[in-house]
Amino acid sequence: MSNILGIVAEYNPFHNGHFHHLIQSKKITNSDYSIVVMSGNFTQRGDVSIVDKWTKAQMAIENGIDLVLELPTLYTLSSAENFASGAIKILDSLGIVDYISFGSECNNISILDDIANVLAYEPSEYKTLLSHELARGVSFPKARERALMMYLNDVRRFANILSTPNNILGVEYLKSLKRQKSNIQPITIKREGSGYNDGAIPVDSRFASGSSIRNICQSAFDISLLQKFMPEPSYNLLEDSIKNGNVVKSISDFDKIILYSLRKMSTDEISNLPDVSEGLEFAIKSAANKCNSISELLSIINTKRYTQTRLQRILLYAILGITKKDMETSINAKPYIRVLGFNENGKDIISEVSKHSKKLDIIFSVKKFMDNCSNKNLKMMMEKDIWATNVYNLAYEYDSIGNLDYTHKLITL
Repeated sequence: MSNILGIVAEYNPFHNGHFHHLIQSKKITNSDYSIVVMSGNFTQRGDVSIVDKWTKAQMAIENGIDLVLELPTLYTLSSAENFASGAIKILDSLGIVDYISFGSECNNISILDDIANVLAYEPSEYKTLLSHELARGVSFPKARERALMMYLNDVRRFANILSTPNNILGVEYLKSLKRQKSNIQPITIKREGSGYNDGAIPVDSRFASGSSIRNICQSAFDISLLQKFMPEPSYNLLEDSIKNGNVVKSISDFDKIILYSLRKMSTDEISNLPDVSEGLEFAIKSAANKCNSISELLSIINTKRYTQTRLQRILLYAILGITKKDMETSINAKPYIRVLGFNENGKDIISEVSKHSKKLDIIFSVKKFMDNCSNKNLKMMMEKDIWATNVYNLAYEYDSIGNLDYTHKLITL
């Protein structure tokens, strides 16, 4: 079998930047086959996917991805470190992936690798510097960036590298490859167009950020201007989803569900949510009892130690029933392989994986998996995926159907 390319993505939604990344990655690696490990109905930054995971899988396959695997919710709704680690575990466990390609702002694998070496092995001098910065009361990402700058002692080379999201994830992929002793070879492609958080639609480019595309979907009755920034199959699927009321525009669609959950929970239960520490549970409980919206709640509990994305993930943990123990279990688990969709090339990949990794849990039917799986940790992780879909669908305008993980057909082309 010729070279196989692995990608980790959210495709929220699949746009021209994603298509460019796929085409360039296949060209550089001389790969005829591609696999994406894709987040489901929620995203790493503590937000919602604008369309469901099956629609995203169809977008990916219609634009040239051969096999779409779901990144379990417990990895998706986590730090960049756990997100990357879970995805690399899945790609590496397949036993046939030759390359992983990720987008980055700096487009310099050497710089990212230098940083990853420090983070993967954490020399004592670096850990001392990190502890010192954390003691200043800043957020972990900011403390880590400052500690790295001091340890590497080359401001010109490393300045601002860890201030952009794709560089950060790139470093985490490289770190995970090292820690897992993976033979997968990494490459990076320069991220084209607007920055991740740039909400403005560009005038003179065909590359728009996912944020700007989602902003248009939230605010405009007519989304036709997005045709310039999305491959035709993606645009058509997005347009159909909007017409059918099957879109979730933002975490604010869960305002009342989140506030209900937090008001119902005790402070001890809130303290058991991942990432909650240092008495944050009291601030969350107090704010939930007097706020009318998530944006209002976030403005009250926002501190320099906690980033907004981290706080949003905590709110989602509350409605998805995710505890610190669940998160710890997922970190130590060898994840299952959940297939969302494939084309003819994807069938060949699955056949090849089955030859190389005969003991691997490859899931085509969630019901069969839940009926037959004897591993309680993997069953718990799948239960979180099922519940995440059930909660996500509550924000639909029309068809809020439950248990779609049991009934939805695989996406095939």
